[in-house]
Formats: sequence, C-alpha cells, structure tokens
Amino acid sequence: MKTVLVRAAMAALLIATGPAEAGHYMAGPAEVGHHVGRAAEVRHHAAGPAEIGHRVLTADVLAASRRPEIVEGQDAHLTFTVGSATAGRGHKAYGVLKVPAGKDAGYDIPVVVLHGARPGPVLAVASGAHGTEYASIIAVERLIDAVDPAQLSGTLILVPLINVPSFERIVPHVNPTDNKSMNRFYPGDPNGTQTDRASFVVTREVVDKCDHLIDLHGGDLDENLRPYSYWTVTGNQKQDAISRAMVLAFGLDHIIISADRPKDPKASRYLENTASTRGKPSFTAEAGRSGPVDPKDAAVLVTGVQNVMGHLKMLSRAAPAPAKPVWVGQIVTVAADREGIFHPAVDRDAHVVKGAKIGSVTDYLNRPLQDVLAPESGIIMFVRALPSLKKGDTIANVGVVSTDPR
Repeated sequence: MKTVLVRAAMAALLIATGPAEAGHYMAGPAEVGHHVGRAAEVRHHAAGPAEIGHRVLTADVLAASRRPEIVEGQDAHLTFTVGSATAGRGHKAYGVLKVPAGKDAGYDIPVVVLHGARPGPVLAVASGAHGTEYASIIAVERLIDAVDPAQLSGTLILVPLINVPSFERIVPHVNPTDNKSMNRFYPGDPNGTQTDRASFVVTREVVDKCDHLIDLHGGDLDENLRPYSYWTVTGNQKQDAISRAMVLAFGLDHIIISADRPKDPKASRYLENTASTRGKPSFTAEAGRSGPVDPKDAAVLVTGVQNVMGHLKMLSRAAPAPAKPVWVGQIVTVAADREGIFHPAVDRDAHVVKGAKIGSVTDYLNRPLQDVLAPESGIIMFVRALPSLKKGDTIANVGVVSTDPR
C-alpha cells in the first residue's frame, strides 16, 4: 500500500503570519516509501496545490467571536427568495433550485426558506452532496419542521439533498450522471456537466444569499465514521474567529483543523470553502455511517445546527461549547494498493499507536495478503465498513491530535 503524507501543520497557525505548507498524507500498511503531496480534504478525491496563509487569532478577535453581530444586509426585506421558494416574514416556503439541462439532463434540488419574523443573519444549511450519507440528509429534513419562523430572527435556508441522482440510484461518493463528486467542483460552471451546473446554481442561489453556511456530511456507505467537524482556517482573523466560535457552538467534541483549502474564490472546490472564500464564516460537520440511520446521529446534527442558531442570536437558545474538544491537526489516510477482502481489527474512534494493526486483507480464498498498520499514532476517524476492496479505496483515516489553536 502506498503512503502519501497529509499535513495540517497546525503548529504554524500559532506562530506564523506567512504561508505555511499543509496537505494530506496517504499512508499504506507497507512502508515502502513516501510521496509528499497536498489535498484539500481527507476523503475521496485529492485536491491540487494551494498556498496557505496563517495568522495568530488574538484575544480581542476571539472575544469578538463570542459577541456575534446581527447581520441584516441580506435579510432586510419583507420577503426572501431562494430558487422558486419565496417566504414572507414569519413564514416558510418550499421550492426548488432548477439545474437546467445542458450536456446532460437537468434536475431540481429541493430547498426550503424560513424567513424569520425579525431581521437577523442568513444561515444556509446544506446536505446530500453525497446522496448516500443519509443521516445528514434526514437531519436537514427534520430541521424543516423543527424551526418555527415565527420565533426566528433572520433567515434559514435549508437544502436537504443536493445530489438527487446519487440518492435515487444509491450510488456513493459521486453523481452517477457524470461520475463527479458533488463537493469538488465549486463554484461551478453553467456550461459544464450536471455536477458543474448544479454547483453553479447552489453558489448563486445559496452561497451568494447567505451570511453563514454549514455543510453537513457523514459516513458514506463504506465508511464507519465517528462524528467530527472541520474548522477551516482562512487567514482572515475576524472570519476565522467567528467560524471557530460557530464550530464550537455546534458541539461536536472532535474538530479537524483544515488549513489547506484553496484560497481562490473562482476555484474553491468545496461548498463550505466557496462560502469561506467569499468572506462568509462557515464550517463542515459530519455524523452518521455506513447506510442505516442511527437516530442519535441525525439528532446530533439537528441539535448542532440549532446550537449555532442560538449562538448567532437567531433563536433564543443557549449553546454550550464542548468543555475540552479534541483538536485534530493532521489526518493520515490509509489507502489500498490492491483488491481483496478487508477485515477490520479496530472500530471507529479507537486510539491506536503507530504500527498497530488496523485490519488485514485476504484474497477471495481467505489467503492472507497483508496486515494494515497504523501509519501514525492517533484516533480512527473512520474505518472501512465494507469487506470489498479495490486499489485506491480508503481503508481508514487516522487523526493526529493537536493542541487548541488559540
């Protein structure tokens, strides 16, 4: 198995004001060599190079993040429209974001707008970029009725299912229409394939109209995942302080520090990063795993969104942050270099030391091929949930614990 080292280099966040290198290491059981590269996320598709700038978050900026300003610029009108949904003050509206036909078929993305009785921030919550990450989709669906617009200050935009083709055809990771991940092609292209056009519509109708954004994900069909959030470091002190406070308010107790996202808003790749590069404090949260929806996973996402809304003064709700969140400053991804049958030896959330056995691979006649070893000491953020294994599949992600990046 091949090894690609993925570094968040978060020590640089504490001391550096200039560019710092950050990427992702892909690690395999057989330590035969290292290829150093960059990637923008710990999941399925590698990203290209990006220059990363870090700045120290001062006490004044962090304190300001605990006193969120009520932003009314986007929300000051008596009605609020996203796609075909137009809601009046204190009301809810249902509609769609129309993805027009082009090189391939068009389709409709469902959307709900809750326009609060009082002005306030505009928060967008999206899920279903990967249509078989079911817990996050169910969570946003539940938020539709869990929030009363008559009790709301500001506007809530809910997009429960971006990747409708994936959901309908039960295809993990990608849009089966064009075989592209629907969280890798933002801000989109109106002249591209279906994923490009859908990303363009979501950018125009959702990202451009919100003040803050939360992108919900979870373990896909082959991922036994423990819940965690991503906090993206942009280098903008004020924005980073606000998004840090949001991710703490959400309440998940493991937070991955993501410092390697592209900085160019014209090539932002990810939904959350598309908002971040446009100056809108945002983050990603993940819960759920391997197909069946555990009600606890959906509930933790619903509660997390409501906590952030309380923090932003959109709801009258306390949002206590986790007392001692675990900050993950580096992700090491173990990738398969052959086909076979995978037999896990650890569960999600296990703490492993470097060299510990994560699992093993056999051929189709149960003859041993190799043991899968932990490339670094850390936490199993997710481990492969399915026996089937082909070259390039992710076997596990190991999170290396860091310090609080204050």
